[in-house]
Amino acid sequence: MTDAWEERKKALENEYILRTEQENLAKMKQKAIETAALGHCPKCGKAIEPTVFHGVPLDQCPGCGGVWLGPNDFKILAAKDHRSWFERWFNQDDENTH
Repeated sequence: MTDAWEERKKALENEYILRTEQENLAKMKQKAIETAALGHCPKCGKAIEPTVFHGVPLDQCPGCGGVWLGPNDFKILAAKDHRSWFERWFNQDDENTH
């Protein structure tokens, strides 16, 4: 009978170890995903470069042109004269080609 109890004890221990390892692997995987994309564009993967537009710091991808604003940055930009900065921002390519 002691063998059955010992086997049960080892099985429960193995189950605990397996569950702990799975939890640790899930945490490591999540951290790897978060840090792998840090500082890189989620669309094209190029390194994001910091820039300043109308006194507001933002990040821009040189590959696809994606822009990332901080939580209050869009509010700051929206408070400015939207016709001038908005038009200049989205017509940059037109100005560079002429």
